[in-house]
Amino acid sequence: MANNTPKNNTGNLLKHAQSKSRISHEKVELAIKKMIKNKELINFNSVAAAAKVSKPFLYNNKEIRERIETLRKQQENVSNPKTIKRNMSDQSKDALIEILRMRIKDLEMKNKELTKQLQQYLGNIYEQI
Repeated sequence: MANNTPKNNTGNLLKHAQSKSRISHEKVELAIKKMIKNKELINFNSVAAAAKVSKPFLYNNKEIRERIETLRKQQENVSNPKTIKRNMSDQSKDALIEILRMRIKDLEMKNKELTKQLQQYLGNIYEQI
């Protein structure tokens, strides 16, 4: 009678898992290098999306986790283009608001002056009647 039990295949499964992990690790490294080169924001979400790996893979791999955390901390001190643009926009908005306030004030003064002149003209016309 033949033995129909499957052979112990844990060795091959382990090799496959290690191979898959190594490939994912290389994809993460390439993604991080590309993100640094392009001056992109580095965090777990962006690296996971760029490398097409899961976030748990990044968190569970101690070496990758430390690298991402280090790069993220380094980027906190550096102004990225979005931050600079936002600050410039805020400054532009503040300048525009100030210009508009001055314009409103000027128009209000002209309105008062014209109202006064109109009252004088109406007074002159009333006296002539």
